[in-house]
Amino acid sequence: MSEQTPPESGAAHVAGQVTFLVCVADDGHSEVAARFAALRARNSGGRVALLHVVQPPEFQHWAAVGELMRQETREEADILLQTMADKVVEVAGQAPSMTVREGGIGDEILSHIAENEEINLLVVGAAPPDQGRGSLISWLAGQLAGQLNIPLVVVPGNLDDEQLRDLT
Repeated sequence: MSEQTPPESGAAHVAGQVTFLVCVADDGHSEVAARFAALRARNSGGRVALLHVVQPPEFQHWAAVGELMRQETREEADILLQTMADKVVEVAGQAPSMTVREGGIGDEILSHIAENEEINLLVVGAAPPDQGRGSLISWLAGQLAGQLNIPLVVVPGNLDDEQLRDLT
């Protein structure tokens, strides 16, 4: 799938200006991660980028059905990103870039970071302990750590607004 907002290709890093890439899913801990990134961006003059990775449809028996599934998934992803972007704007005062990619989540995160030199930090939300470990966090810990060339920030998904303000 393609980008909603094109990245600034060849954009050089500006000292002191950090871009926080937030991996977004339809869950509460992603919202906490986005809020953390928005607060940090607001307080540091940085920017927020939102990334949502969708899995390719498994049903490929009939091309028309597979394409309809892909289209519905894309529409849901667009709504999710726009909802999260609105929340980022409320906090940071500026619109984030938004990207939807299709494929394996880890591979797509790595590819997106490699293609966008302006990204400086990867921010993910961790499910609260009572919800178990999230698949993204497990994958990041087990597979991605040695391949990632930027810092990874894991934000506990059970932080409240006061705790987030204190941290940022």
